[in-house]
Parts: sequence; structure tokens; C-alpha cells
Amino acid sequence: MKPIIGITVGDINGIGHEVILKTFIDKYIFDICIPIIYGNSNHVRQFLSILKEDKLKSSIRTINEVKDAKDGLFNIIDCYANDIQLQLGTVTQQGGKAALNSLQRAVTDIKNGGLHALVTAPINKQNIQSDNFHFPGHTEYLAHCCDKKESLMLMVSDQLKVALVTNHLPISEVSKQLSKELILEKMQLLKQTLQQDFSIDQPRIAVLALNPHAGDSGFIGKEEMEIINPAIEQAQKENILAFGAYSADGFFGTAHYQYFDAVLAMYHDQGMIPFKSLDMDGVNFTAGLPIIRTSPAHGTAYELAGKGEASPQSFKNAVYLAIDILKRRNENIKLKENALHIVIPEKTSAPIINLEEELAQKE
Repeated sequence: MKPIIGITVGDINGIGHEVILKTFIDKYIFDICIPIIYGNSNHVRQFLSILKEDKLKSSIRTINEVKDAKDGLFNIIDCYANDIQLQLGTVTQQGGKAALNSLQRAVTDIKNGGLHALVTAPINKQNIQSDNFHFPGHTEYLAHCCDKKESLMLMVSDQLKVALVTNHLPISEVSKQLSKELILEKMQLLKQTLQQDFSIDQPRIAVLALNPHAGDSGFIGKEEMEIINPAIEQAQKENILAFGAYSADGFFGTAHYQYFDAVLAMYHDQGMIPFKSLDMDGVNFTAGLPIIRTSPAHGTAYELAGKGEASPQSFKNAVYLAIDILKRRNENIKLKENALHIVIPEKTSAPIINLEEELAQKE
């Protein structure tokens, strides 16, 4: 059966609808999945008109439940009222409320097993805040919904995989949040997802320093000596192939990342700037959760909303990656079924034969 992919619309006044519809205008996508858009049918029709794709309105199917989805159509579950107006390029409270309604319904359906994966369009982290959402982003919200204390924000492209120890924190708070335990936990999650979701048996992980020149033996900062390096040493004891701590500028400047399966950065911009410099069409994957969630590597881009100029490539790649990870997880489950149990024989007391002595005796 084709995987059923839930699509949240994000902030309705950003480029979410545009990149979603441009992705599924390419009919090939319908060959590999059944999409369900969590939004509003009227808004989807409006955006099809903006994109001059009115002929596709006949492919819209409004449904109430996941089980009603049909292959090859724009299946839409209405999550917010028709009277919510689009104000493209503008930050509004209604836009945040609609984004939250879309996200909440999709998360409910994936937790109930109706969806195989979730792909989320960008939200505005300010206007989505409410009594039901007090998180700095999707990553933390989804970890909360899955009852996970920690998850892992992992940026994925063909050239590079970058994970973050801290996500959406002010720079002034980063050092306060770092601990040996947190860094070690992120390395454990990173190894787990590289094995489970990317089928890398023994992944090599590069760990970045926090301070310039990796602290210069404590002269520019002691976090490397007191927190980061001890975490790496403990990880190595746990059979995690972790190396570092590397000074970020030299590490990326010399393209040293090519020798590793993934990089663990200490804070958001330390990892995101080199990642996006190499590939703006990468994907954000929330690792460490029982559900699969991906998203494009960009934000709401209000300045492009409604102009038809937004590139769908990152969103399209997010759909592809979600399907790929689903396949790998299923393959790894099958590979572990009926596994052979290797029995190591006990040591015997048989004498050790010295071949040179045996030959000498025969002569």
C-alpha cells in the first residue's frame, strides 16, 4: 500500500500552501504516496487560482477521516473555519491559530496510526503561541506530544547531515544549557537514527566545539575541557564513533565534514549556516521519535507569499525523505525478524599444537 502522508499547511499567510501545491502539481508524487492536506478546502482553491492551476480544483476531495482518502487526489481535512481570511505576507493571530489547528489534528491522526509520516510546512514561532502551544518550534512540540524528554533536530542533504544539541535558543543561553549529559544523549540519538533511519551500520560522528579555536586549552573558554570532550570520551566508551571537538570554522572551511556521516553542532546557527550555504533545499528531520516528521529547511518567507515565486524543492525533498525513512524503518524491522542466534562455543582444554615442534619430531 502507498504510504499516507499528512501535510500541515503552516502559517496560512506564508508560502506553505504554495510549496505544498507546487509539490503535488507534479503528478509523479502521487505514484509514491497518498497525501492528506490538513487545512481548508477554500484556501486550497484560492491558492490554485493564484498559481493559475484552476483545472486542478476538480482533484480536490474534502474528507473527514484519514480512511476516506483516495489515491491521486488532493485529499483535504478542514481544520479551521471558512471565515478565516488570508492576509498574505502578514503576521496575524488568525494565521497562527489556523497553523496550530492544522498541526494538532495531523498529530492526533499520526499518533492514532492513521498516517505513516508527517510533513510540516513552516510556522511562525510567535503567532502560534497559545495556551495549547508554548514551545519554540515543531521539534519541541512533537517531542512533547510523543512523551519524549529529548528529540534531535537533524538537517539532511545529499552532502551533509547536521544535528543540533540546542535548537531555538538565544545565543546568551546556549552555554548555560550545555551539559555532558545532554551532549551524550544527543550523540546517542544521532547514532540511533543514522542506523535505523539511514542504514549506516557504524556511523562516524564529528562533534563541534563551542568556542573559537576549540577554546585554546581553556584560554578562550572551558566548555570543551569541562563538558564537550568528556562527553565525547564517554560516547567512545559506549561504542559511539565520535570525534572532536573540532573548531567549526576550520572544520567546514577544509570540508572535513566529508569524512563523517554526520556532524553534531552545539547551537542553531553553528550548524545551520554551513548547511544552508551548501544546500538551501535540504530537509529538517525530527529524529528520536516513534513518528516520522520532516519539513523544508526554510521559514514562512512572507516576502514571497502570494507571488508564485517560492521554490517547492525543499518541501518536495521533505516528502521524499519521509517516504525513504519509512521504507528503511520497515526494512530494518524485517531484517531483525527471525534473526539467527549465534552460539559461541565454550573454550575447550584441548592442547595447543606447536607446528614447528611437530615437524621437528617427525624429521
